[in-house]
Amino acid sequence: MSKKFYIETMGCQMNKSDTERLEGMFMELGYDKTTDQKEADFLIVSTCAIRQTSVDKAYSQLGVWGKRKKNRPDIKIGICGCAAEIDKDALFKRMPYLDLIFGTHNIFKFPEFVKRVENGEKVCEITTIPYPEPEELKLNRQDTVGAWIPIIEGCNNFCTYCVVPFTRGRERSRRPELIIKEAQKAIADGKKEITLLGQNVDSYGKDLHDPNITLANLLRELNKIEGKFRIKFVTSYPTDITDDLIEAVAECDKVSKFFHIPMQSGNSRVLKAMNRRYDREQYYEIYNKIRNRYDEVEITSDFIAGFPGETEEEFQDTLSAIEELKIDYSNTAIYSPRPFTKAGRMTDIFIPDEVKEERFQRLHETNCKMTLASNQKLVGKVYEVLCESQKEKHGKMMMNARTTTGKLIHFPSEKDLTGEFVNVKITKAQTWCLYAELVD
Repeated sequence: MSKKFYIETMGCQMNKSDTERLEGMFMELGYDKTTDQKEADFLIVSTCAIRQTSVDKAYSQLGVWGKRKKNRPDIKIGICGCAAEIDKDALFKRMPYLDLIFGTHNIFKFPEFVKRVENGEKVCEITTIPYPEPEELKLNRQDTVGAWIPIIEGCNNFCTYCVVPFTRGRERSRRPELIIKEAQKAIADGKKEITLLGQNVDSYGKDLHDPNITLANLLRELNKIEGKFRIKFVTSYPTDITDDLIEAVAECDKVSKFFHIPMQSGNSRVLKAMNRRYDREQYYEIYNKIRNRYDEVEITSDFIAGFPGETEEEFQDTLSAIEELKIDYSNTAIYSPRPFTKAGRMTDIFIPDEVKEERFQRLHETNCKMTLASNQKLVGKVYEVLCESQKEKHGKMMMNARTTTGKLIHFPSEKDLTGEFVNVKITKAQTWCLYAELVD
């Protein structure tokens, strides 16, 4: 009987992509995937360190597995990802039941790590030197209709609140031929949406020192792949969005008219304290340039409430920016101090938790208001959507689908249309989703 593995994935799409690679390598080693933690022989948690709550959740899960290991000492337990990069081999003291700790730079050495652990070794491999990607790599895609494809990893910006440069390292672009090959394989396997991933996705190619290797040109090449599918990319840094990228999105019929552009704060002084390379006015200029280029486009963003030293008046600038720009949707978060970061050392101007909580609630309410307004504009219109899954809801079989810009659509259908493109008419808007009916 073959051994079984289980991976608990926390965090961003990059972590989910890492898990697809880990699962593929596990299967190459003869392991079978299980969705039941209790029957797994090898358990791994893939961690996020963007907020302390994410780290705490990961360590709590490891604690549960550690208790299980007392009754079943043969199981192997590992941790990878950004939290592993931060705490490294100190985790062995805190969690002596751990067998494997590895970071974000050496994921492709995973088969070697598994074999060493199987031979009774405790392994901690954290390195600042990226291990080269193999030419051929088996993936176990988790999404039914889509494929996440990393194109650049790491970040050079060192925003004062962000731990990513310390966990994912400096920017490292993949060769375009590897990306195109992976995309071709995903489309041949029936995937209908390709999402290009990067902490700063539109910095793609800068480190390769070839002026022809850019995100804009990569989109043009991917657009040439035969078949009906969509292409998206996340996450963009405002001042790295070039005019050529905006034009490439307009030119390429398979590329979604969608940009995720984190602003983080609507106040210029706070943005400078965050070490963001733009002010409020520059963000508005970039944002409006994109809005004005397309007949219809969705722009989403990220915002933080309670950054150290933020005043009430400065926070009001964030709320006004969301409303003035009519941002379609925003990821919102309370500021969380992270290790190694400059903002994490600004303890003399930390904002009290109750103030951060209250500001976050207002930020959330503003986001809900603008998201609903964005959705309401679609009512009565017909859109082509990609069907993702079918579920029963209130006694009806409903399809879950998304527009090209990523808006979630529910519509009734007895037939399972998963993986198909269909036209629907939007009939009702709610804050987080829309309802529709099939049209011919």
